[in-house]
Parts: sequence; structure tokens; C-alpha cells
Amino acid sequence: MMEWILIFVFVIGYAAITLEHSIKIDKSASALLTGVLCWVVYVMATSDKEMVTAQLDEHMAGIAQILFFLLGAMVIVELIDAHDGFEIVTERIRTTRKRALLWILMPITFFLSAVLDNLTTTIVMVSLLRKIIADPEDRMLFAGMVVIAANAGGAWSPMGDVTTTMLWTGGQISAANIIRMLILPSAVCLLLPSLAVHFRLKGNVETPVVVPEVNKIPSTPQERKWVFGIGVAVLLFVPVFKTVTHLPPFMGVLLGLGVMWLATELIHSGKDQADRSPLSVVHALRKIDTPSILFFLGILVAISALESAHLLVELATWLDRSVGNITAIGISIGFLSAIVDNVPLVAAAQGMYTLEQYPHDHFFWEFLAYCAGTGGSALIIGSAAGVAAMGMENISFFWYLKRITPLAVLGYLGGALVYVLVQ
Repeated sequence: MMEWILIFVFVIGYAAITLEHSIKIDKSASALLTGVLCWVVYVMATSDKEMVTAQLDEHMAGIAQILFFLLGAMVIVELIDAHDGFEIVTERIRTTRKRALLWILMPITFFLSAVLDNLTTTIVMVSLLRKIIADPEDRMLFAGMVVIAANAGGAWSPMGDVTTTMLWTGGQISAANIIRMLILPSAVCLLLPSLAVHFRLKGNVETPVVVPEVNKIPSTPQERKWVFGIGVAVLLFVPVFKTVTHLPPFMGVLLGLGVMWLATELIHSGKDQADRSPLSVVHALRKIDTPSILFFLGILVAISALESAHLLVELATWLDRSVGNITAIGISIGFLSAIVDNVPLVAAAQGMYTLEQYPHDHFFWEFLAYCAGTGGSALIIGSAAGVAAMGMENISFFWYLKRITPLAVLGYLGGALVYVLVQ
């Protein structure tokens, strides 16, 4: 009975998030309520309260890592923006033609996501879009394509997506082999939607009119270059930090934020407090999108309740029993990851299948990395990249469902077909 009530609460909460614009309730409020209520249902139906509390503590440790990572990355990007650092990139993009912009920005997102990760890349690229495209509708379309490109780019790199990293650290895949086997399917996953959008795009984008902030002291060209260079360097250092120290990525981001904080304090040390304030980390912390962080928190807390109640393991077991074919299971997990988080789904698969059944670098593990990494693009709340874009650009669930979902599904299935054919 508890399982059905838990599913009911999750579905109602999910519906409230998708109907945000219709019911006039912010998605962050719905997500937080859903997350807490799911745990209330679970704890009230379980006799061992201490066990449930211990499970919540364990999940919160992982959730906090994601939130601190998101917080650090958003502040770094906001600090670069405060110094007009993105002008270094935008002034080199001469074209305003929509088609040309598509073929410039999507490959950048694809490869940047493989080096950083899909979440950080989305934050950076959507911030960049705000500097290039004025029209909200055009910007949302490009942001939707950024989500597809970031997820596709993250899937073929052991550092680009958390699920690929899980399979890498779990011993199911090797770094060199996953790059070799998945880069082509992932490229197709982006190429097919890009081609479909290419023929839909016409004309030029309107560039935003920059309105100077009142009393803002603009940064000098030298300060702009320093802050942009340091910001990009600390973001690129995160995967290196993780590989060398084996500490989680959020520690690398916080280290980078500390370096940025120190650097900007030194750069502006000669200015008075009024001039320094708009260019400080403290000011950037006030400007970041806090509701998006709380939305992340609510979603992850709700899904952790489903995982603790073993509903996701039961779902994976049901797939194994009813579907059987490992290719079909991989495809199904990809689509399911658009509804629930791909991390517990992959964790469930890792627990169900041993390396004796499917050895190191087996077809199943590689295909699972592709499907779990790219399938989430099918819905706006199906991936960390999508949730970040949703918060930053206020993209509605149904707008994305109508405009981007068919493109994402086309790319996802096309890339899966290429992988299967190559194998």
C-alpha cells in the first residue's frame, strides 16, 4: 500500500511541476513539497524510523554534493559575467545568422561537455546565449539544443556525465574504450536534431541591447581577460582535480571558487568598497538563481525516497523479467531516465548484473552509458542539464515537450541504432 501512495504523491508532484504555468505555482515549491512528502509517506509506513533517517542522511550526502557543485559553478559563471568576460567569446562570433550560430555553438557544447560535464557546460552555454540572442523564443530553442548537445557530449566521456563516471569507477567500462565506442553514436545523437532544426531556422537573431547598470564601474579589458581566463581554467581543472585526488567534483568546484574569490579580491584591492562590490563574489552569490537550486533539491529528494523504498530496483527487475533483451532494456532505461533520475537507475542495473554476467567493456555496459546519458534529453526535467536550462531560461515543461522532445527522441534513437549497427 505504501508503494502506491508514494507513487501517487510523486506523480501528483510531477504533474504540478509540468503544469507550473497553468496552476500558477512555482515549480520549486512543488518540487520541495513532493520531496518532503515522499519521505513522510515512506517513514510513516516503516516501523524502523532510525533506518529511514539513516537512509535520508546517506542520500543527503550525495544530494549536497550536487547542490554545492551547482552553487559553485553558477557563482563562477556569474562572476565572469559581472566582469563582462563572455564578451571575449561573443565578440569573436561575428555572424547573427541562426543556422551559422547553430553549427558554431552545438559542437562547442558537445566537446566542452565531454571535458567539463553536462551540467556545468549548460550553465556556461545558456549564459553565453543570453549575450548573443535577444528574442526569448529563439533563445529557448537554442537552450533546448544545448541540453541535447550537453547530454550527448557527456555520454561518451568518463567525466562528462555522472552515470558514465559511475560505470567507469565501478569497473564496468574503461575510459579509452568508452570514448572510442560512443563518440560516433553520441555525435549522431546531436547531428540528427541539429539537421532537423537547421531547415527550420531562417533569418538572423536579434542581439541584446546592452543597458549599462546604474553606477556600475565597468571592468577594464585587462581585468576582463584575467577573470575570464581564471574562470575557464578553474572549471577545466575540476575533472583533473577529481582524477588526481579522487575527491568528488564539488570539492574541485569549491576550490576553483576559492581561487576566483581570492583572485578578484586581489584584482580589485585598489578600488573603494562601492566600486568593488558589483564585481565581488558576494554580489554574485546574491544574483545566482537560488530557486533553481531548491528545485534541484526537491527533485533529488523525491527520487531518493523512491530509491530507498526499492521502487527503482523493482522497476529494473521488472524490466529484466518482462523485456529480457539487453538492447531493449538499455533503450527503456534511457526513456525512464527522462522521468526519474538516471543515477539510481544505473545504480540498480549495476547491482542487478555482475561482471561475470557482462564482463568489463561488454556491449550492455557501453550501451547503458549511452542510453542513460542521452535519454534524459527527452524531457526538460529528465537531466541535470535540462533542469539547469529550465531554471535559467524559465522554459515550460510543455513548450519543451512540443518543440524539443521530438528532436531529442530522434537523436537518441538514431544514436542507439548506430551503436547497435556498429556492434
